[in-house]
Amino acid sequence: MPATERLFSYGTLRLPGVQRELFGTELPTSADALVGWRLRMLRITDPDVVTLSGEAEHPILERTDDPDDRVDGAVLEVTAAQLAAADEYEVDDYRRVRARLVSGGDAWVYAAG
Repeated sequence: MPATERLFSYGTLRLPGVQRELFGTELPTSADALVGWRLRMLRITDPDVVTLSGEAEHPILERTDDPDDRVDGAVLEVTAAQLAAADEYEVDDYRRVRARLVSGGDAWVYAAG
């Protein structure tokens, strides 16, 4: 069984159709959240991402360190190959960083770059 990474998703990576296209399957997920982060909307211009997600506006994380800011989402268990596919899917406005989850432990997140 390949090693897995934890990836926190708050947007289109939670969509079953996006998961099937990017990862070849729907992934196991569990609800979780980030504190000290907020979302804003980002206009996506990459036509492949817009076609796959069906949306031209995607949320993007911004770190605030304000304990009143919270973003709910889901943790996806991904292989290294699936994480690389997610990296390819995310446009250049996003960067992958580690963040502390409300449930404890860390996960990768895509945040404003």
